[in-house]
This record gives sequence, structure tokens and C-alpha cells, in this order.
Amino acid sequence: MRLALLLREVSERPSNGRLEARNVSENTRLIIADDHPLFRGALREAVSGLFENIEVAEAGLFGEVATLLEQNGDFDLILLDLAMPGVRGVAGLVYLRAEYPSVPIIVVSANDDPTVIRRCMEFGASGFIPKTTTIDIMRSAIASVLEGGVWTPPDIDLGAGQDDQDSKLLNRLASLTPQQMRVLMMLSEGMLNKQIAYELHVSEATVKAHVSAILQKLGVESRTQAVIAASKIELGQWPQLAARER
Repeated sequence: MRLALLLREVSERPSNGRLEARNVSENTRLIIADDHPLFRGALREAVSGLFENIEVAEAGLFGEVATLLEQNGDFDLILLDLAMPGVRGVAGLVYLRAEYPSVPIIVVSANDDPTVIRRCMEFGASGFIPKTTTIDIMRSAIASVLEGGVWTPPDIDLGAGQDDQDSKLLNRLASLTPQQMRVLMMLSEGMLNKQIAYELHVSEATVKAHVSAILQKLGVESRTQAVIAASKIELGQWPQLAARER
């Protein structure tokens, strides 16, 4: 099991394995967003070995990521899993990039399909780290992004499997505002307008306006078609369940 190997690598890392600290005046602040507590712990130990001064916040739900950023958006990096409660696929990445464009994001995912990686980078990720990556490479990738670089697995061809039709749909999805993206994420969970309104603290009329805008931007006619269209871009990571019509 990869998680067990990751934990073993962290525990066996010598105490002098810390990389040279970068020259910063304040603590480096990171968010680790993953619904697996053990993997979050392993990542925490991994990044703790990077710099002398580092502060790590953890989130097991996508909503917790948004809350952390709303309360204090002054973070240097987000390590984001693609599949966690409250979000699936690149929807969370799109939302965070639109809402917090100054905070770099590294996607850390068990899915290392070249098309997934390419789409994450097209949606604004600063890096993509497969969960099968070794601790040393993870640390190197994170350090590179924190220093302003971009990192993807060097042994994966990101030009494979490109699809013009999906690229057009991807561009439509990227045109959604952060709030519209949040509504689409909730639609994918089969939530009703009144439930979405309650969660977002807005009126049902506002939700209906968002849904209408989403349908127009995606070029579809119903909520169901919107969810299915999004699921195609997400490579099946969103459940293709029929959202209930209203």
C-alpha cells in the first residue's frame, strides 16, 4: 500500500535531511487538503522537513479549505486532493484559482492519467504530484513551486490523449465565476435549489439565476446536462447522477 510506504519513508528520514531554508521573513504557511487523515499526516511530516519556519493547516473537507482561506487567505501554498468530500475532479481547483488567484496550488492525486494532469495545469495548478511519488521528489516539487516554479512528473507525456471537444467544454467550464462553480459542485451532489441557497446563505432566486447562467455558459438546457457536461471534463470523477430537476 502506497500510504504505508509513504509513512515509512517519512519515519525513516534522517533528522539532517532538511532542505536549506529559503530566505523568507515570515513563516511559510501551507494548507494540506485531503480526506485521508493518515495521508495528511504523512504530507505534514514531509513538508515539515522542507524549511525551518513552516505552519501547516489541514482540511478534510473542501468546505474547510474555503473557510481557512476566507478567515485568512495569506497562505503560501495549497496541497489539494482532487477527490474529497464537497468536491470532485478539477471543480475545486477552478474555484480556488478564481477566488484566490495569488495562492499557488499543487494537486496531489492518486490519479496520474496524463489528461488529468494536463487539465489541472490548464486550469491553473502550479504543480501535480502523484501520490505514488517518493518523499524526496515530493519535497523537491513542493520546494520548486514555493520558489515560483512549476512541477509535473517528468516521465509523463502531457500531450497524450488531447481532445478538441473536451478542450472547448473545459474553456466553458473555466468561464464560470467562483460562485457559479460552487453551485455547479452542489448540483453534482443532487442538491435542490433551496438546499444550495441555505448552504451559500443566499436566496433561492439568486441560486436560480446562477443555474441559468451556468446552463448558458456550458451550452446545455438542463441541470442534468450541466452535471453530465462537467463530469466529462472531470474524467468520470464526478458521479454522473441525474440532478433533480426543478
